[in-house]
This record gives sequence, C-alpha cells and structure tokens, in this order.
Amino acid sequence: MFLLMVGSPTIAIGANSHTEPTRPNIVMFLVDDMGWIDSSAYGSQYYETPHMEQLATQSMKFTNAYAVPLCSPTRASILTGQYSSRHRVTSASGHQPPAPDGAPPYPASAPANRPLIYANSKNYLDPELVTIAEVLKDVGYRTGHFGKWHLGLMPPHRPEQQGFETAWHCAPDPGPPSYFSPYGVYSDGRPTGQHKVGNIIDGPPGEYITDRLTDEAIAFIERHSQEPFYLNLWQYGVHGPWGHKEEYTRDFAKKVDPRGCQKNPIMASMLKSVDQSLGRILAKLEELGLAENTVFFFYSDNGGNTHSNTPDSRQMGNIKPGHPKYEFVRDWKKWAGDQPPTNNAPLREGKGRIYEGGQRVPLLVRWPGQIPPGTTSDAIVGPIDLFPTILDLTQIDPPANQVIDGESLFPVLKQTGTIKREAYFTW
Repeated sequence: MFLLMVGSPTIAIGANSHTEPTRPNIVMFLVDDMGWIDSSAYGSQYYETPHMEQLATQSMKFTNAYAVPLCSPTRASILTGQYSSRHRVTSASGHQPPAPDGAPPYPASAPANRPLIYANSKNYLDPELVTIAEVLKDVGYRTGHFGKWHLGLMPPHRPEQQGFETAWHCAPDPGPPSYFSPYGVYSDGRPTGQHKVGNIIDGPPGEYITDRLTDEAIAFIERHSQEPFYLNLWQYGVHGPWGHKEEYTRDFAKKVDPRGCQKNPIMASMLKSVDQSLGRILAKLEELGLAENTVFFFYSDNGGNTHSNTPDSRQMGNIKPGHPKYEFVRDWKKWAGDQPPTNNAPLREGKGRIYEGGQRVPLLVRWPGQIPPGTTSDAIVGPIDLFPTILDLTQIDPPANQVIDGESLFPVLKQTGTIKREAYFTW
C-alpha cells in the first residue's frame, strides 16, 4: 500500500509490485421503500436480514441518515449531489410526462384543498446535470445500472444517457408491473407485445425480478473484475406491487406476533429476498478478490411505506373478480389482512411524509482496511452527500460549473473529523 495525496484528503489506494495504483470500485445497493428499522441490523424483531447484519459488522453504520420522503428526488440527489429544490425533481413522478420547457418552479396559487403551494416537479433528471456515473466513466470506470430508475419517461432521460454504459431497468415505471416473469409488455409506456419493460427481457416463467437483477449485476462484476467499476443495484423491492415468494411468506405468517409493530409477512418475505440479493453480491466480491478494493454503500430511497397504494378494508368491497387489481387484493387480504406494508415505530408516519418515519433510513458504508468496521456514526447525512463522498474516496475533482450541495462524509468515515455545515434540509 502507499499513500496518494490529492487535495485535502489522504487515502490509501491499493497497489502491488506488479500493477499501478487503482481507484476503488463503487457499489451502490439501494432498496426501495425500506424504513430505518426494517432490518434486524437496525433492531427489527420480525424481519430476518442476516446479510444486512453481517454487513453492519463490517461497516460504519449511520443512525441519522436521511432521504427525501419520496423516491425520485432521492435518486436524483444521489446522482447529482444536489438538493431537490435545485435539480427540481420534487415528487415521485419520474414516470410522468416531462414538465414543459419554461414551466415555473411553483404554481401561481394552491388548490382550495391544500394549505400550501407545492413545487412543480420537472419529472426527469436534466441531462445537462453531470451525474456521478458520468464523472466516474470519464476517468475510466465501467458503469452499470440495474433496477429501478424512475427519473424520466422519455428515452433521453434514461440511465443509458446519464453515464451508464450498461443498464437493465424498467424505466420509466416506478416498479415492475409484475415481480415474476413475464414482467410486462410495455416499451416506452405503451403495450407492444415485445414482452419487455424499458429494456427488461422476460426470463423463464416465474423468475423473480429481485433474483434476476442480482444475476445481471453479478455478470457485470464478473465482466469488469479487472478494471474499476461503478455498480448501481437499485432493487425494486420492497415497493409495490409487492410480489413475494409464497414459501417465505408462509413461514413469516407463522411468526407474526400480534403484539408486535411489524407483522406483515409479505413485506418480511420481500425483505428476505432483498437480503439474499445483498448476500450474493457480497459473496461474489469476496470470491473474485474484489472486496478489499470496493466501497460498498447500502441505503434506502425513503422511509418505510405505512400507507401508500395498499388495499384496506374500504377498498375490498369495491374490487370484484375481473377488476385489474382483484388478484393482488385477494393475495394481500390472504396474507396481510388490513396491515400496511410496515411500521416505522418509534418513528412517526412513513413514506411521503416529512416526519422522521418518512425520511430516516438505513445507511451502511464498508471499505475493508479503510473504514473502521463495526463503528457507528450519529452524523446527520443524506443523499446529497454521497456524490462528494465518492469523489473524495476515488480522488476525483468535482465537475466544473455544477453546484454540489452535499458534503463529503470522508472525515466521518475515517473518524478524523465531522461534517461542517449549518443545517441539513430535507422535504
């Protein structure tokens, strides 16, 4: 090992007698709608996530990590290092038509049923903004995105146009029409009969999309094991339409404690599948000898979902056989009854709300030999901080002419200092 100094941080970059120093690989494992306490690593007594627990023992664990309460703004902030008020993706509307050119950031007045004015969302990640993928690609990283995007309806706004050489996704949709293959018949938002969503091609009947995403991500790692890579594995789980492996759900149904806060076996089943995905990625990095030179981020895009788009007792009587949601509602009723997807207690509320339950999320950061394992930080951090952190960890200068709102977590991760800012904003 030797030390390379660029700017203010000093960091060890791996090398040996036969090779030039290499920048670390970056893996961003993002879970959809996973709350702060939705894993045994953060205290859940119901959900079973042994790989998250193991990762926590090898990482710095953040107890005050935040996200925007909805997914698209968080994703845009991760990629740009900017607050949503700056990149103007302010709602979970990445599958909606883009706002017209010249549209004002705010409407002239609020609707009669709202006490305040909501910002107008652009509904897409502006191609003029420089993403972390573009920065890394420019210095020789191989870049891949697998899973949820939700940052633009039109082809120019897809990950392939935002710095990712390889992309496997169902853009523009917020989630797959089905978690099981065949996944759907949509291309660019229209039925085509081509059996794909975005560029997702169906697998064998019954294939589970969480597993398929993991397969594709592993293939990417194997292809680029001899060169630096940036991998986004942004799982659709645990977002609706809540496709789950029934064999897992059946086991969790037997484990429900009526006195507990979390008692939805569908959610528990989906989290188990996501945890298995995490375990497979970590195992592949170890198998290929890449773990020591890989910075691994585990994060969620917003707080746990306690209310959104789930059937409740008011809807049951209105959905009859033949209704598009009939099978889903029947399945939910069978396994979850009137339960919401999760419960964020002791935090208040959940996804889509500005209370703690809507925006506090898990964050684990691992880099063996560089970040002290099994450590905890109570620093207040968020998605805007990941962009500058990756720049510091890879010794890359920030892009010119782009405002970065975030602060590097480098001093926190190295336990050499704190983040210096007056306030962190989330809304």
